[in-house]
Order: sequence, then structure tokens, then C-alpha cells
Amino acid sequence: MDINDKDKVNEKYFSNLSPRERAIFEGAISMGALFHQFIGTPVSLKSADSLQKAIEESIKLQPGVKKIKVRINPHILAELDTEFEYTSLTGDMLDVELHCDFKKTRAVIRMKFIPDLNYPLMYVESIKEE
Repeated sequence: MDINDKDKVNEKYFSNLSPRERAIFEGAISMGALFHQFIGTPVSLKSADSLQKAIEESIKLQPGVKKIKVRINPHILAELDTEFEYTSLTGDMLDVELHCDFKKTRAVIRMKFIPDLNYPLMYVESIKEE
């Protein structure tokens, strides 16, 4: 089977998922990849914009990802500024909105720091089915 034949791959490996489940699955996989790939990356106020763009361009390559917006909180970066003029990216710095489509379903997956939880939570913000 050719990996480029998406219909055959979908039929063989994902036929047990509804379009809704598949959109959530692809979005969640992409968000997990983002978190585990980029946490720890050196970042500064000067490099935050280019890192945001690099993360977006990388994650857009994942199946189903149609739109992504990454924001690194500049206020946290300013507070953590060190004598070396950079710090390491942490989950509490990120606010990410990822739109993942499969067939006629769009899942919006979010990751943002929730102060009440003291945790960078990943969750399904919304699902829209046509």
C-alpha cells in the first residue's frame, strides 16, 4: 500500500473512527508533538516571534491541521530574563489554538496556562460538524 494513497490508509487504519473522532485524534497528536518537541527550546524576547512562526510551520505539516496560532507570552519572558538574555520555553508560556479538519468536521484544540490549575492544559475547545 502506498502511503500517499490517503483513502486506503484511512480505510485500513482509521475506519473505526468517526470524522469527529479523527479530527480530535489528529489535533491531539499534533498538540502533543508540539509540546514535547519544543518545550526546552532556548527563547528570548528577541527570538519569540521567529520561534512562534517555526512552531506553526512545523505543526501545519501534520495531517489535518488547517490553522494554528502560537503565542509565547512576552510578559513571562520579560520576568524570566537572565544575564544570558534567554531562557527555556515552558508550557506556561504557550497559548496555542489548533484547527484540525477531517472530512466535514473541525476540532479546535487548545493549550493554555490555566492559573486556577497552575497547569498548561490541553483540551478540546470546540467541535463543528457540517
